[in-house]
Amino acid sequence: MVRPRVLVAEDEEALRDSLSRILAGRFEVVTAQDGRRALDLGLAADFDVVVSDVGVPGLDGVALLRELKRAKPDLEVVLVAANGEVHRAVEAMKEGAYDYLREPFEPDEALLTVVRAAERKSLREQARALTTLRGSSGKLDRLVGKSAAMQHAFESLVRASASDAPVLITGERGSGKELAARAVHASSARSAGPFVSVRCGAVPEHLLESELFGHARGAFIGAETDRRGLFEEAHGGTLYLDEIGALPPFVQVKLCQALDRHAIRRLGEDVDHEVRTRVVAATDEDLAPAIAAGSFRGDLFYRLCVLPIRLPPLRERMGDIPALARALLERLAGEYGLSVEGFTQDAMAAMLRYLWPGNVGELENAIERALIVTDGARIPLEALPEQVAFGASVQPPDAELGCLAYRAALDAARDRASHQYLAALMRRHEGSVTRAAETAGVERETLHRLLKRHGLRSDDFRRR
Repeated sequence: MVRPRVLVAEDEEALRDSLSRILAGRFEVVTAQDGRRALDLGLAADFDVVVSDVGVPGLDGVALLRELKRAKPDLEVVLVAANGEVHRAVEAMKEGAYDYLREPFEPDEALLTVVRAAERKSLREQARALTTLRGSSGKLDRLVGKSAAMQHAFESLVRASASDAPVLITGERGSGKELAARAVHASSARSAGPFVSVRCGAVPEHLLESELFGHARGAFIGAETDRRGLFEEAHGGTLYLDEIGALPPFVQVKLCQALDRHAIRRLGEDVDHEVRTRVVAATDEDLAPAIAAGSFRGDLFYRLCVLPIRLPPLRERMGDIPALARALLERLAGEYGLSVEGFTQDAMAAMLRYLWPGNVGELENAIERALIVTDGARIPLEALPEQVAFGASVQPPDAELGCLAYRAALDAARDRASHQYLAALMRRHEGSVTRAAETAGVERETLHRLLKRHGLRSDDFRRR
């Protein structure tokens, strides 16, 4: 991993050496003995943080700050001030200095200040890259989320967009793997090139080699002309291989060779064709058992998994559902030309109870269906698919509660307790809704609604 770079501008040798030792464990450190040299270095090379004495000769720390910030606004500057210079350091913070260190300072204080400055620069760059990433696709609302799991995925997407190495995206069906691949392509240096997608499991095995690598005329019965494969179609861009685990062994070998040599050989030919194609692969299955069984090549896995991206299932980021649902609704309502503004409380509560085995794809389909059948300004509970609105909520085992956001975990636990209570209540009263409602202290209609929501039928509790 590349370490952040720090430029230290300090004329006193002892202090310069001390700062270098303090920072060397976390940063790559470059030093300068005067402000002019520091400015030249800062303009010529990339640094994350500059640490400068306020009184450094040649060009003092405040002037150095102004010059560097004019050329590189994202660069963070930490000033070092003796007692008589603290007021200048405080004023410099109004001009963009991140912080200052008062001499004499503790080593831990200096290290923490510079670490935080570097983190701030990194976060700003990530936010800018993520904005670019989100702007690269019209449907990135499916990747909305502030959960830790989704933020980690965003960071991986940003890193992949800045690179040209192979990518392996893992995630359950409906988690948005192709959307993520398209976003990586559209925000990468290859964005002007083609994005070619193929679902490996949907192509018959005997046609897959020709589909990917092309064929020469006469290579097989029916091959009447030369044909380029998808690798060549994606030259200069990105080839997205979904369901990569479905590749037969002989195609896996050719894919390994293509990744190694940046060249392919069409079926029936003995000459190579150079291809500058980036491969982004995806799978919804754990490939480890296939590798252990020998049905998927380990060397291919490691060639593809240079930049891994894991898209979390929706049940691991239940706290994202309100924002995600609103973003999907806004886009879909715009596409249909409808003015539905949001969801009723009951509808949102139902969406938070349901664990979405089909992930974001299922959520989007549910919202699209509900939007079409809704007449009012908000989507009601009854407009949602039955399994979401009234079906038995899918409850996570205790071990999976820790995967949920706090409120989602509370909702899941509360829903489970409600289900157990209603079942016990109906057993006690042998299916009589009237007596059960009296005991529960609710109206019969309310109890009917609760039973339906939890997938319970009064008839199931009557004596036979």
